[in-house]
Amino acid sequence: MKLDILALAAHPDDVELSCAGTLIKAVQQGKKAGIVDFTKGELGTRGTPEIRMQEAKAAGEIMGISARENLGFRDGFFKNDEAHQLEVVKAIRKYQPEIVLANAIDDRHPDHGRASFLSKEACFLAGLAMIKTEVDGVEQTPWRPKAVYHYIQSIPHTPDFIVDVSSAWETKMKAIRAFKTQFHDPNSDEPETYISSPRFMKMIDSRGIHYGHEIGVEYGEGFTVERTVGTNSVFDLI
Repeated sequence: MKLDILALAAHPDDVELSCAGTLIKAVQQGKKAGIVDFTKGELGTRGTPEIRMQEAKAAGEIMGISARENLGFRDGFFKNDEAHQLEVVKAIRKYQPEIVLANAIDDRHPDHGRASFLSKEACFLAGLAMIKTEVDGVEQTPWRPKAVYHYIQSIPHTPDFIVDVSSAWETKMKAIRAFKTQFHDPNSDEPETYISSPRFMKMIDSRGIHYGHEIGVEYGEGFTVERTVGTNSVFDLI
């Protein structure tokens, strides 16, 4: 299945919190979007890996994405090495996205930065014909996305560009709330964590409002880039 845009993420819910609005808006515009999660988030304090897989599936259905899979890397301990790079290369070649969204290049959770570099390097390697990969005995065709953009997570970064996601915000928040075990629930008896506090959800909403305000819309999602972004015309900018 060829996708227009693919989000790569260290953990289930990374995408929902950071760039779900951008994926949802792409779907609203008739594009095909998907997510590849690297781990099952098994080191999380709340819930279980099995429950998080169910929550991730539900969130994907809410967003209207065309594909979601989990590579089963080891939460907290996966590496940016050949073995892991090849698995991500296989996913990129499988979905042939034009655009890849990847974890923040620097963040509170060390998995995020590591996943960021793993994603960036795999996107380059996926385009090299001399790297052979196969799925179910069928050799894959080399594929390199046109662009890799990094979404912003816990640590604030000045975005290089902001996407207007006002039309997608309500759906994005529904997708986040699909992870019922992870976020604030006044009836839960599980331990409170960094992301289960009601203040955390207020931060997500406030950041969306802040980025939206910067470009004169209701809600926005910010991204950073490692290569200069171009445009065909100044009239394409808002």
